[in-house]
Amino acid sequence: MAENRNGQGNVQYVSLYEPFLNETLRSIIGRHTVIETGRGTVQGQLMEVKPDHITVQSKDTTFFIRIQEIIWVMPD
Repeated sequence: MAENRNGQGNVQYVSLYEPFLNETLRSIIGRHTVIETGRGTVQGQLMEVKPDHITVQSKDTTFFIRIQEIIWVMPD
């Protein structure tokens, strides 16, 4: 790790990008979707896809799910 002028290390943020999953998710934006994560299943309308997370609207609740946490996706 490189040091800055104060002798402290620079912080770098790294995120894995999964191009095929990202492309698949983008193709189903607006559809009702079932998403399995390591913490359980989320069902709702896929609203948005970003490089590191998705947004799912389920009734009155909005879920922000990290793409790295997705196990499988099934459009409904």
